[in-house]
Amino acid sequence: MKVIICGAGQVGFGIAKQLAAEKNDVTVVDQSPNLVQSISDSLDVRAIVGHGAHPDVLDRAGARDADMLIAVTFHDEVNMVACQVAHSVFNVPTKIARIRAQSYLQPVWQDLFARDHMPIDVIISPELEVGRTVLRRLAMPGAFETVDFAEGRVNVVGINIEDDCPIVNTPLKQLTELFPDLRARVVGIVRNGSLFVPHRDDQMLVGDEVYLASDARDVKRSLAIFGHEEKQARKVLIVGGGNIGLYVARELEKKESGVRVKVVERDRQRAVYAADHLKRTIVLNGDGLDPQLLREAGISDTETIVTLTNDDQANILTCVLAKREGCSRAMSLINNRTYSPLMRSLGIDAFLNPRATTVSHVLQHVRRGRIRGLHSVHDGAAEVIEAEALETSPLVGKPLRDVQLPDGILIGAIVRGKEIVIPRGSTEVAAKDRVIIFARADQVPTVEQMFRVSLEFF
Repeated sequence: MKVIICGAGQVGFGIAKQLAAEKNDVTVVDQSPNLVQSISDSLDVRAIVGHGAHPDVLDRAGARDADMLIAVTFHDEVNMVACQVAHSVFNVPTKIARIRAQSYLQPVWQDLFARDHMPIDVIISPELEVGRTVLRRLAMPGAFETVDFAEGRVNVVGINIEDDCPIVNTPLKQLTELFPDLRARVVGIVRNGSLFVPHRDDQMLVGDEVYLASDARDVKRSLAIFGHEEKQARKVLIVGGGNIGLYVARELEKKESGVRVKVVERDRQRAVYAADHLKRTIVLNGDGLDPQLLREAGISDTETIVTLTNDDQANILTCVLAKREGCSRAMSLINNRTYSPLMRSLGIDAFLNPRATTVSHVLQHVRRGRIRGLHSVHDGAAEVIEAEALETSPLVGKPLRDVQLPDGILIGAIVRGKEIVIPRGSTEVAAKDRVIIFARADQVPTVEQMFRVSLEFF
């Protein structure tokens, strides 16, 4: 696939890295010579200096025969015009744009991006995606990662295995015997920094990070079985009143009438704006790194702090300070992935990476086959994929024990109409089933092939 990426920032770099690793023909365009040089030195891609919305620049980038344009510059308007030029001048089949300003995304303007106006096939809003992720993790405080599939009917959650886990050192095959009616399955384990897809004889050890696919109706019971019975926070402190913080506070006001929310915002003008647009939330103007302000905000009896500023170091240090002051749980927004390995040692319970969220969204539309949903985990080491099974798929019509899936691929759940099936060896996949698969990165092409339309289908 030939792809043009406009924007060589963190998101553009992450997308280019993933696509280049999969042997796609990638060209990156950016106005910054330094960013272009950096991406050219680091990745096997073509990189050119220029304005991503200018026709001559896109022509040099190969837009005449490109399959996809992904516009992820820092400016919404540049992203939109790049998609318009790609459509009108070069007839690029698929256009994806990152749009951050919420004004563009209001339902009343939904026709703006229709094919007859400003043709953008896929719109990515990092603020909304991260905000929704925050809300999911607040709803499941025992998980460090939560992803929804099949319209929220299947949850894939990441949990840490602690000393008090009642099933630690238990072979996975025994879980079915111990909990025969449990609608959940372990699909991935991270041990000492390395991810693997487990076999039936594998055990979970203290310190492991475990990915679990569960029927959404059973997810809280599943977390309890794995030693996580944390209650949903009723007192939440949000540090950062930007787009994400304001969105989370608004949604908590709408959905959780029993949750008391406070917002700390450093910029006075923004704090006033947030206060004017929130109803029950208390907004404090000040620095989240000020211990006195945290005490005034009641940090000692706050159950969860969520740091959502644009400064990674401030987010991390505020979480550490809040935990020292007595806050039960801490969640931090982190843009720089090099900080990720430090989170657990610093006592931060969960972190959010906007780049990873955006890359996952893009990959859903890059993948070949009937892919309905996708989420990249553990910095791209594996993907959770929701795909629709076709009549020609090698999975269909035979017991899974006879399919002989390659090592590194595991089916976590099957959605069949209104029914959620947690697969066993005797389970058969039927045509039109939606299959939730956990696949190691090197096995993703195999999954794509399983769900592609073959010539025999016609």
